[in-house]
Amino acid sequence: MNSGSGPQGRHVIISGGSRGLGKAIVTELLVAGYRVSTFSRNSTEFVEQLAGNKHFYFCNADLADGSSISTFLKAADKEFGPPYGLINCAAIAADGVLATMPEETIRKLVAVNVEGTLKFTRLVVRRMLTSKMGGVILNISTISALRGFKGLAAYAFTKGGIDSFTRALARELGQQRIRVNSIAPGYYDTEMSRNLSEEHKEQILRRTPLGRLGVPEDVVGAVLFFLSDRAAFITGQVLVIDGGSTV
Repeated sequence: MNSGSGPQGRHVIISGGSRGLGKAIVTELLVAGYRVSTFSRNSTEFVEQLAGNKHFYFCNADLADGSSISTFLKAADKEFGPPYGLINCAAIAADGVLATMPEETIRKLVAVNVEGTLKFTRLVVRRMLTSKMGGVILNISTISALRGFKGLAAYAFTKGGIDSFTRALARELGQQRIRVNSIAPGYYDTEMSRNLSEEHKEQILRRTPLGRLGVPEDVVGAVLFFLSDRAAFITGQVLVIDGGSTV
């Protein structure tokens, strides 16, 4: 396996790579020459079309189910070797005022966005440390962690934790040459944002100087940059990509 300075031969693991932003990232990582492994709870036409690509690996797994995640990582290791990169993309969104939000909805948000991401990252970090090759961890956050949006308190709680996690983990892993950063997109047009109410979408558009929701491709360039050696001296940062809505 080539582990040179370019992307060729570098293994990147991404959670939730079967649709939406994850799908766009997987597509561009493969074009750039990375080896990519990903999982989601359900297969999609996108991952089925990539079944014959020797640089791509997919299996069904649930971020909230530690057993299935462990099985996925063992298979990804066998396929492509230890990971160079980790992109924490999988998440669920829910809107609704906190006082009336069902407890089960809150439980699912925390189980996937917080506990699942934390435990999954721990497992991948162990592999990075064992390989002693350094690496990159990139967390997909949201501007909801930076600005208030009515009805998104629970979701913002989970993603605000991801940004704090980014800063602390960057300090923890810096001496091992593992960089940790976050990307905080504005709201973009994917399956996740389509679950938001029209009221919230209108609120988002009013706050956005560029006057539109983002698209996954607006984020991909930053992902490729953070994974590359051009970002070798950047860690512990949160990059906002939101059309100016937090200006």
